[in-house]
Amino acid sequence: MQVLYEDNHLLVVVKPAGLPTMGVGKGEKSLLTLAKDYIAEKYQKPGNVYLGIVSRLDTPTTGVVVIARTSKAASRLVEQFRQHTVTKTYVAVVDGIVPEDSGTLRDRMAEEKRHRKMFITQDPGGIEAVLHYRVVRRFKDRTMLEIHLETGRKHQIRVQLSHHGFPIVGDYKYRSRTKFPVGIALHARQVTLRHPTLEEEMTFTAPFPAAWKVFFE
Repeated sequence: MQVLYEDNHLLVVVKPAGLPTMGVGKGEKSLLTLAKDYIAEKYQKPGNVYLGIVSRLDTPTTGVVVIARTSKAASRLVEQFRQHTVTKTYVAVVDGIVPEDSGTLRDRMAEEKRHRKMFITQDPGGIEAVLHYRVVRRFKDRTMLEIHLETGRKHQIRVQLSHHGFPIVGDYKYRSRTKFPVGIALHARQVTLRHPTLEEEMTFTAPFPAAWKVFFE
């Protein structure tokens, strides 16, 4: 587990592809169980270790995950996310050439629970999903995008980009037909927030995984 920052209130780590953030069965590994093992071993803490995930990533997604080490820190960080004062920057590589240099996608989403998928709906009862993007680089048949979420919905980036004709490379669940070495080409690159007790603004940046090397050659 790669640690970006650590103190008595915060643990900021980099999630690899293929590892669930949390919510696994007993005996299965997740980022949360690994983080608890890390804290227990490093600080020789017996019994159950308290950690609160405040920024979850999909299993195939990589990047920054913020974990609270105290309940006070957790409540304050959750409130920041609720008030949309946290800035999260993602980078994605999609199939196809995105024509506009920047833009905004506004849709409504719903969940298909049987297959654990989200989809775009015209139903006014669907939840609003808004993201902003800018083109970082265009390749022969792919585009690298920087993405900022205005709303934080389940699978939002993956679903919206796919719906608009630009599925994320490697994301077979949402219509990509392009192979990617591990996971999908979606990376939570950076998170900026206020420290829950120090009230200082802090920015955490996750390096790109080795699988992304092909995009920078």
